[in-house]
Amino acid sequence: MKSFFNFLSAAALIILSSVGANADVPEGYYSALDGKKDAELKTAASNIIKNFTSVSSYSNLPSYFRHTDVRPGTEFWWDMYSDMDVNIYVQFGTYMNREHSFPKSWWGSTNSTATNYKAYTDLNHLYPGEAKANQAKSNYPLGEVRKTDGYKFDNGVSKVGAPVPGQGGGAAYVFEPDDEYKGDFARTYFYMVTCYQDYKWATNYMYMLQQNTYPTLNQWSVNMLLKWSRDDGVSDKERMRNEEVYKIQNNRNPFIDYPELAEYIWGNKVGEVFHLSSSSTPPAGEAILHAPVPDTAVDFGQVAIGSDGKASLFVRSENFRNSITMFLYGGDKDMFNISTSSISPSLSNRAEGYWLEIKYRPTALGIHETSLQLVADDMDSAPPIVTLRGECLERPVLTACTALDPTDITSDEYDANWSTPEGEVVDYWIITRTRYVGGNQTTEEILAEGSPWTITGFKDSDSESYSVQSVRLGERSPMSNVVFVNHSGITGVAVEEPLTVTAFPGIIRFDCARPQTGARIYDLTGRTMMTIDLIEQDMDIEMPLGVYLIVTDQHPTPVKVAVR
Repeated sequence: MKSFFNFLSAAALIILSSVGANADVPEGYYSALDGKKDAELKTAASNIIKNFTSVSSYSNLPSYFRHTDVRPGTEFWWDMYSDMDVNIYVQFGTYMNREHSFPKSWWGSTNSTATNYKAYTDLNHLYPGEAKANQAKSNYPLGEVRKTDGYKFDNGVSKVGAPVPGQGGGAAYVFEPDDEYKGDFARTYFYMVTCYQDYKWATNYMYMLQQNTYPTLNQWSVNMLLKWSRDDGVSDKERMRNEEVYKIQNNRNPFIDYPELAEYIWGNKVGEVFHLSSSSTPPAGEAILHAPVPDTAVDFGQVAIGSDGKASLFVRSENFRNSITMFLYGGDKDMFNISTSSISPSLSNRAEGYWLEIKYRPTALGIHETSLQLVADDMDSAPPIVTLRGECLERPVLTACTALDPTDITSDEYDANWSTPEGEVVDYWIITRTRYVGGNQTTEEILAEGSPWTITGFKDSDSESYSVQSVRLGERSPMSNVVFVNHSGITGVAVEEPLTVTAFPGIIRFDCARPQTGARIYDLTGRTMMTIDLIEQDMDIEMPLGVYLIVTDQHPTPVKVAVR
């Protein structure tokens, strides 16, 4: 495994991992942790880090990765999932993915208006990952693979396979990173369950989690993650990345700055009071601007002409007595807009800070940049300057993808497949998954980085269908065709009874060897059009023109029929 930094000696790592020894920690940033322990300490950490400047869009993550995840002195991604040398300008989706190291399916929404969306673009747990390794990792929990059973996936860095006894939390497979990065992943997970401790986790993905604010991690996870964190101490890579994320988001991973913090919350120092060093605690009453920090940049990435790029800049002060005045200057300032030009101390001094809304409204194609200056009489150093930038492109015209038959179907998962018209540039794809369970159907959207994409939780469905759209600059392609997935031929799953539906003008006719119950007729948007308690051979039902999906209790795989 290649190392591109000269890692510190074991002795130096011990010194740097002791409480208060990280010289890069901003003065006063962690002062609320001082004197607390256990659950109160974890909540104090959550309150510090949960308010931050979110990146402008999921599509734009690669432009931020170029600041956080490039091997020094190269133009290759620093990929913790493989040792491939992939150029940083490669199109994401083919060779590289935007990888949620803490799986997004564990908490939910890809909808930017949802309350739990913020974690979706949080750089503290997002990394560039080689596509095959990322897709093999799927949404499995972290763990150590039982080598005697072989590996489901092994590229020499990442492994996926059955967990060793006592791990996995009931999952069939776990993802095991390379020893060099196990501490990185452990501290990432400590961050996530602290920052988002108030989230409601998805009940079918509770492998490592509990539904509470403390301890949030279950015991087997605590034991393993603490071991990984102890065995693989904080590296220069992590410290560098923490600083770069801080410049972008204005929040930090406290478990990188203070590795022993995990011991006070979950480990061998539980019950003890955590104390910062005196040098880390500013004098009482001192005026401090916590955010934004110097060199912060808000990158709107690529935006289609006629559309708005939106971002929220986090502003928080402590003990300010005067308002913070803001203004744009230089460059293409007319392309940007801020929601207010002044923030009162009563707003900026709050623990939750103030969110300054910024819009990028390009009126011409090209790259645009301006500066946002923040000024207040309370500042005893140079006022911070925030760089705003974006690129305006023509609005894309996308062609519908073609959904292909699923592959690698097991009782619990399958790979969804599709093709995209050659030559089209795509940021990512959205799979619309429809599940048919006990006569009901539910639909969800799954954001995918490329084909194939593994869909899990299939065992909980009687049958499923999926369709696919490509996305570029926020624009979606037309919906693809619909592909159906069922359990036919899979050991242990009951075989469904035959059902055929024939369409005539204004009528559908059922063909079934014996009566079937609980018939449901849906349109393609998922609306229930009709329910029928009992259907029999040659039974006719009048239906208006349209395309319909029909299931019964005995035949859960949807039958598609078009009435003309």
